[in-house]
Amino acid sequence: MNILKIIGALIFIVGIVDIGGNFMDFDLWGTIGVQLPDVIWKYSGYIELILGGFLFNLGSGDKEEEAES
Repeated sequence: MNILKIIGALIFIVGIVDIGGNFMDFDLWGTIGVQLPDVIWKYSGYIELILGGFLFNLGSGDKEEEAES
């Protein structure tokens, strides 16, 4: 399995936990000692989902290009 797919999947899972935590008033980043500005804190879960999905798809694309070569 490609390393980008693994990293992307992990970031995606953290994003899901972060969004779920926001609905339950749980601050994931504050718990691990990172204080995010309010503007970023509101959207951090969505940023993580987008980044994780992007990395996962980027890792998937590498395998297809290798098969064509």
